[in-house]
Amino acid sequence: MGLGRGKDEYKLAATSDNDKSKKAKKAKEKKDMDDLKKEVDLDDHKLTLDELHRKYGTDLTRGLSSTRAKEILARDGPNALTPPPTTPEWVKFCKQLFGGFSMLLWIGAILCFLAYGIQAASEDEPANDNLYLGVVLSAVVIITGCFSYYQEAKSSKIMDSFKNLVPQQALVVRDGEKKNINAEEVVVGDLVEVKGGDRIPADLRIVSAHGCKVDNSSLTGESEPQTRTPDFSNENPLETRNIAFFSTNCVEGTARGVVINTGDRTVMGRIATLASSLEGGKTPIAKEIEHFIHIITGVAVFLGVSFFILSLILGYGWLEAVIFLIGIIVANVPEGLLATVTVSVSDSDGQAYGQEELPGEEPGGRGDPGLHLHHLSDKTGTLTQNRMTVAHMWFDNQIHEADTTENQSGTSFDRSSATWGALSRVAGLCNRAVFLADQSNVPILKRDVAGDASEAALLKCIELCCGSVAGMREKYPKVAEIPFNSTNKYQLSIHKNGTPGESKHLLVMKGAPERILDRCSTILLQGKEQPLDDEMKDAFQNAYVELGGLGERVLGFCHFSLPDDQFPDGFAFDTEEVNFPTENLCFVGLMAMIDPPRAAVPDAVGKCRSAGIKVIMVTGDHPITAKAIAKGVGIISEGNETVEDIAARLNIPINEVNPRDAKACVVHGGDLKDLTCEQLDDILKYHTEIVFARTSPQQKLIIVEGCQRQGAIVAVTGDGVNDSPALKKADIGVAMGIAGSDVSKQAADMILLDDNFASIVTGVEEGRLIFDNLKKSIAYTLTSNIPEITPFLFFIIASIPLPWELSPSSVSTWELTW
Repeated sequence: MGLGRGKDEYKLAATSDNDKSKKAKKAKEKKDMDDLKKEVDLDDHKLTLDELHRKYGTDLTRGLSSTRAKEILARDGPNALTPPPTTPEWVKFCKQLFGGFSMLLWIGAILCFLAYGIQAASEDEPANDNLYLGVVLSAVVIITGCFSYYQEAKSSKIMDSFKNLVPQQALVVRDGEKKNINAEEVVVGDLVEVKGGDRIPADLRIVSAHGCKVDNSSLTGESEPQTRTPDFSNENPLETRNIAFFSTNCVEGTARGVVINTGDRTVMGRIATLASSLEGGKTPIAKEIEHFIHIITGVAVFLGVSFFILSLILGYGWLEAVIFLIGIIVANVPEGLLATVTVSVSDSDGQAYGQEELPGEEPGGRGDPGLHLHHLSDKTGTLTQNRMTVAHMWFDNQIHEADTTENQSGTSFDRSSATWGALSRVAGLCNRAVFLADQSNVPILKRDVAGDASEAALLKCIELCCGSVAGMREKYPKVAEIPFNSTNKYQLSIHKNGTPGESKHLLVMKGAPERILDRCSTILLQGKEQPLDDEMKDAFQNAYVELGGLGERVLGFCHFSLPDDQFPDGFAFDTEEVNFPTENLCFVGLMAMIDPPRAAVPDAVGKCRSAGIKVIMVTGDHPITAKAIAKGVGIISEGNETVEDIAARLNIPINEVNPRDAKACVVHGGDLKDLTCEQLDDILKYHTEIVFARTSPQQKLIIVEGCQRQGAIVAVTGDGVNDSPALKKADIGVAMGIAGSDVSKQAADMILLDDNFASIVTGVEEGRLIFDNLKKSIAYTLTSNIPEITPFLFFIIASIPLPWELSPSSVSTWELTW
């Protein structure tokens, strides 16, 4: 899946085009992506600390010298993103006044002024009709141009949004001393220290870490904070644990790392460059209107020249013939269409929860209902609530379902069991997450929490089910703690226990389920300890597999009452040289968490499908999680199988299954990079329900281009920085207005103000209404030209007077009156 891995991944950016200018743009995009590939395919995460020292000349204790840092800063430039050339505002305004349909109206206005000038030069008392019409046409173009420019004032500011991500200060070690410096002065080779709450100032190769976790959701789409350690854990630089990326947040712990990339050379900087270099292209409605303009222009010129020649043949003078020519051309110019397009789109925007660029920019589905439409949606924060939530518990040898709805309207589980009381106590005590202050009036699920996503989910669950967690912690004061680390894969804390009839100290532990189970010799059933025999281990394994198969993150919980004779009041617990038991504990249960789908999404997906829109999930999350969410929201329908499902059902190897037998498909980003264009086209063509998981920003681009190659109109929905290139490249980019990053909003054509995926259905309905209205307007424009031009024909051929004593030059005024 890695950024920049594999040549085939980038071949799609260079698909040939008949138009040379488009070829040049495609070639530039391909070069940008190839450059990205070369730069991101790094080996720094594979280097040992000695090799890292030799490569960058950094003393891993004292850092760089100040002199060396100044030399590197002079060589590489500041740690900042380079803004691309921008289009001056006056140029944007001129495009609105003189672009596309506006130009046709300007030509009509000029011809009207020309006709009036000819009449004024040849007649003593010329009619003012053409003068008035020229003024009206000019006013229409200017007013609608100003309105359209105002609507498009949110023009591309992608680089500004990325610059806002640059942290102001960074803590570096130089000459053996710690210094706070401006983040722009950080250089390659600097030794940087970060702590919980800091934003990573550059791409770092971690050399030491203590409980460090970073939030990569804006970059990779993973909702769960990722552990950072000095250890090489994956060939892919995006997934290895010893690289921390520029602009991501350190949510807890501390780490020290060597800067390996700054500014535009960081992964985030390359995404910025990629997004800002992409051409958004014209939307379908803009192409249709442009095509209509060409037809109208051709018809107008053809009729005008025909009448000009016919009038000369019938003996009219050249002056009259020219007047006929101008009158016919102006009569065929649909003066009201520009205003109709602008007003229709802006009126619809007032009814839908969105905002978009005008004219011609459209939300999903703003096109002919018969068009081939693909909707590519991100998962985290778009289809889901973007908050980890406890979904299931396993205790008393039974799986219990928790309420994951946004308004807590779902079913509740039985909380009367003594085992649940023990499980909730462990989950509340062995937990470092806390609610931020002054939120007593805020609903529990919407409160802000200091702590990682999993612990926040546990905190909110226990607060909802059992009351105040803070009160529970006061009742059981903490006396010792071993924080979670990647080696032990557990978190342990010891608390004073004032409950009568129980020991004075309670040990509680949570962590990876298999690690927790290995440390237990008994299990709590109906509130009583029972031996942990093979039968219960099998039951545990079955529950673990079932919950994991749902795409949920599962944690195991256990406790142990420390004997009073060995651990009296005041006992000095040592967490370095452990002097208390961590084996033969009592297993209590499992709790599984997931980022649940939004309540309105399944219905919206169903409506999209019934409207002929193919919804495809594209996410950076794990395939199992992505598949589970896809099934939950209806992107993968009930009963539809993937290749893996068919192989499991028939008990045969996957390679023996015909891929076309599977209606659904889950494609891993690691596999996507090895696919040829033809193979990707086959997937998009022959599978009706598709999920792409573990995808990089570049791969999202490839998928968009693959859909466009199929002739589809592509809408992309997303909220993260990693979605911005795909949002920019799509025919319609849709960003989340509340949870969306500034970058994604600026790259998008439309913003959902309520962050509700279901609002897209409203956009589709409004878009198709606009399209229908425009078709009616155009039909009227074309049909009204026939009765307008027919009197001209009879006047020229048979000398029949024009109705209401209209002169030949005033037919356009008559049209405008109608």
